[in-house]
Amino acid sequence: MDMLNSHCGIGRDSRGVVTLTICNAGSLNILSSAVTDGLRAGLEQLAGDASIRVLVLSGQSGKSLIGGADIKEMARLDQASAEAFITRLAQLCEAVRAFPAPVVARMPGWCLGGGLEVAAACDIRIAAHDAKFGMPEVRVGIPSVIHAALLPRLIGWGRTRWLLLTAETIDAPTALAWGLVDKVAPDGGLDAAVEHTVASLLACGPQALRAQKALLRQWEELPLKQSVDISIGAFGRAFLTDEPKRLMQEFVDRKR
Repeated sequence: MDMLNSHCGIGRDSRGVVTLTICNAGSLNILSSAVTDGLRAGLEQLAGDASIRVLVLSGQSGKSLIGGADIKEMARLDQASAEAFITRLAQLCEAVRAFPAPVVARMPGWCLGGGLEVAAACDIRIAAHDAKFGMPEVRVGIPSVIHAALLPRLIGWGRTRWLLLTAETIDAPTALAWGLVDKVAPDGGLDAAVEHTVASLLACGPQALRAQKALLRQWEELPLKQSVDISIGAFGRAFLTDEPKRLMQEFVDRKR
């Protein structure tokens, strides 16, 4: 594993799959300001690499993807420093959400608070069979903010209210049923489940996937008519690449 900085390790394979590993963040991969800045910087550096087809977000510790934001650091904040702290975390979530290639969250163990917000900003979430999820902020005197705003879009308002107001945790089967995660791996099968999804993504046109992710990000924020209208141009621009002709011809040839 190569280190982009002290908190951001990367591994790359010949297929264009990059695994970004959260490093030196404790046993639960906790987001201090330094860790948050390191991850954001790493993501922004990788975002310019057009050869990346899939990014897998992982933690150095197998106990979690991200166990949450650093409570020890937050306990010392005042209003101004609190807003600076949470702005950093928002910028990290946006760096994930804006990453040009699909981002897959590999989710063992715990994923809590700010960690779940980062995961919500990913495109695909794959959980271990014993993973646990929660938004415990109100129990330590703060509201859930920033990219917790993505949760109603994923799981609906009722379930979001339940998570944010009760601060209770849910297990992996519940998270799957709610739509919070996309797949739950069997015991010992997390990496195989991640690889299965990566293989599905690699079977698609890389430029088409990047265009699709960009559209999805816009659709989250635009009214329906604008979403439909901007997609027409995206469809046309796909034909500026060789992907439609090449991949459609491969499809036709297989059917002969």
